[in-house]
Amino acid sequence: MEDLTRERAQTTFDVNAMKIIWAGGQEAFEFHNKLASLVAHDPVFRKDNRPRMTHKELFLGGIRKAAHCNELAIELGLTEADANTLRILRDEKAYDTLHWNMFVPVLRTQATPEQQKKWLPLATSMAIIGCYAQTELGHGSNVQGLETTATFDPYADEFILNSPTLSSTKWWPGGLGKVATHAIVHAHLILDKDYGVHAFIVQIRSLEDHKPLTTITVGDIGQKFGNGGNNTVDNGFLRFNHTRIPRTNLLMRMAVVTREGKYVYQDVPKQILYGGMIAARQTILLEASVELSRAVTIAVRYSAVRRQFGFDNNNREMQVLDYMTQQHKLFPLLATAYAFRFVGQWMETLYSEVMSQFENNNFSALAEIHACTSGLKAITTSVTADAIEKCRKACGGHGYLCSSGLPELFAAYIPACTYEGDNTILFKQVGKFLVKTMLNMNRRLRPQGTTEYLADIHLHTTKDCEVSKDDDWLNLDFVLDAFKARAIRLLVTLSRHIQKFPNQDDGFEELSIDLVNVAEAHCQLVVLSKFVDKLQTTIPGLNVKQQLHLLCNIYGLSLICEHAGDFLATGYLTRRQANLARSQLRRIFSHVRPNAIALVDSFNHTDHYLGSVLGRYDGDVYTHLYMEAMKDPFNNADVIDGYKTT
Repeated sequence: MEDLTRERAQTTFDVNAMKIIWAGGQEAFEFHNKLASLVAHDPVFRKDNRPRMTHKELFLGGIRKAAHCNELAIELGLTEADANTLRILRDEKAYDTLHWNMFVPVLRTQATPEQQKKWLPLATSMAIIGCYAQTELGHGSNVQGLETTATFDPYADEFILNSPTLSSTKWWPGGLGKVATHAIVHAHLILDKDYGVHAFIVQIRSLEDHKPLTTITVGDIGQKFGNGGNNTVDNGFLRFNHTRIPRTNLLMRMAVVTREGKYVYQDVPKQILYGGMIAARQTILLEASVELSRAVTIAVRYSAVRRQFGFDNNNREMQVLDYMTQQHKLFPLLATAYAFRFVGQWMETLYSEVMSQFENNNFSALAEIHACTSGLKAITTSVTADAIEKCRKACGGHGYLCSSGLPELFAAYIPACTYEGDNTILFKQVGKFLVKTMLNMNRRLRPQGTTEYLADIHLHTTKDCEVSKDDDWLNLDFVLDAFKARAIRLLVTLSRHIQKFPNQDDGFEELSIDLVNVAEAHCQLVVLSKFVDKLQTTIPGLNVKQQLHLLCNIYGLSLICEHAGDFLATGYLTRRQANLARSQLRRIFSHVRPNAIALVDSFNHTDHYLGSVLGRYDGDVYTHLYMEAMKDPFNNADVIDGYKTT
């Protein structure tokens, strides 16, 4: 306990000011504190017993907490956005997660005003509970490969939904297994021909006795990875046996099927549908920063408490955090959490601007924004998932205990790498977009948004790095130039190779690994550039800006060291300059070390939200590790039942 007290006493910056920056402003900081305290002190939101609960107990607990959240949101008069913050802080996904994050937004973007008038009041009051049924047993990312059909019956004025094969079974929708009464179902619309995949709203359970409708087979897909994780959610399967729904249950904002069975396009740009996707992905960016910061907080605090080998000036074993190897593991992740936070906050602002443009039928930046959100979703979730596991390993054997909070955090987070788009596929999409942008520049189409740096292609393909001593790497302009040169040079090389193929799609397939590499380089540049942009703003608080500058340096230099092969292969860096980056990175670690605990304190996580014995604010780790062990029902008897019969 005294170790963390001493660590905090040596802090050199204004921690409260840093907390406000992390929260996104004074008002957001105060509101977050209010809700976090409410959740932490409400016994309904207890979660320390989750590792010892069965699948059914976890699910029922999730139902109770979701219902309690809804009651509190009404009692406190919370907006939908504020209620979402409350759901995040309870730290337990349930049926309401997909209801609010997918079901309601789809109704708002794909339903007509008449349909919204009917369905939205029911959904927002939770008189009906919805889920989002797109993924099937046999198809996920390839939406056009879905097999569920919706065939129009003109005599009855109804669609007939059918699951023609086992692989057409809807699989994975959260809330579907036991709770949802309705689903947004994606199926091929069949009239005189197949008009492709469309969205329908389908009732799946009775509103009177909650039993599945007679033509529907529905259930839970079973326990998922990790005992806690997402097992509070009833992910489900769904099969249709000639299920009939009214024609008007087709979500018709984009296209209408008339009473006569004619397919009529609406005078609404299809691009408006991207608004919901962009909203979901900007939420994912901020979620990545939060979940990464949780793991880093646990690992850094425990590393300051844990002592191993060596001896300090007081003849005590050294704090693990004092070892360079531990700093090399954790400080880049600490920096990355801040980097992801700032790019997430930037994306929030961008989302507002984009939706304003969409409302004015301005879709000129759509392709770039789609690529940007796709790439940032992929990189933040991939890095965060890997980082949580790195933090667990950095905590040694104790990190393997459920009471450390890290196994459950990992199990709960890793689905983010596949939902809202598989990360590898998203990276490939971004790579294709970048190649096409590069090739279109020959037709004098100027790149925009996050690709504006491509306009300086000549500069970054001819100019060499000017770093001559390790302190030069403290200049963020040098770091940014290195990332730009790497991204551009990799892209130029790939584009030239693609042009050699008679068929561009064949080239994309053959060079798909290079597409991913180019996309990652571009996305890392975007994240770094938004961190640098943040440093150009007014940042109040004693030495706060200096600490953020150091973290920005760590983020950039650690990636240069990690991907040195790219920077060297493109010819921008020399081996000596790469070695200088490593040397400077080690030096920066020593400057960050005295403030490491204060920097994770600035994430402002309550002990309840962290859910970790190792990451306790007071540092009293060993006492509570022992207490947690003694709570296990396995220790209720000195001699286990059945011992004499084995």
